[in-house]
Amino acid sequence: MTSRLYGPSKVIAIDVDNARLARAKDFGATDTVNSADANWKEQVIALTDGQGVDVAIEAVGLPETFTMATLIVRPGGSVANIGVHGKPAELALNELWIKNIDISMGLVNTNTLGMLLKLVAEHKLPAEKFVTHEFSFDQILEAYDVFANAAKHDALKVLIH
Repeated sequence: MTSRLYGPSKVIAIDVDNARLARAKDFGATDTVNSADANWKEQVIALTDGQGVDVAIEAVGLPETFTMATLIVRPGGSVANIGVHGKPAELALNELWIKNIDISMGLVNTNTLGMLLKLVAEHKLPAEKFVTHEFSFDQILEAYDVFANAAKHDALKVLIH
């Protein structure tokens, strides 16, 4: 949703879950690709006129998805790693160096928090669309179960109030 603030001509969401891909369309993705498809990479490259994406954002935190991001970024492009990785990921420097790829990563910082809160307050960023389930404090165990099994319950964010 916030990537649209930077004016991209396309936002391509990639996931193995069709329900999340449908939600990505609701949040502003122009195109979706299911990475369970054997030809997922070719689909992404076709959507970018054979060039690859300008920016690939890895937001899952798995070695496989980091590698996927490096496979679809165009020469001179950027890979932004925001996923939280629990184990090392391989970096194919022997293939990436010639493409002049910029890779950035880091913890979530708060330098854009003020702008984002203003957009939410002005109803220009509908954050409420992310909340798919609401629970009271006496339902906290159920809330944790739903969040722990998000795919089963089609859950994005769980609100406890």
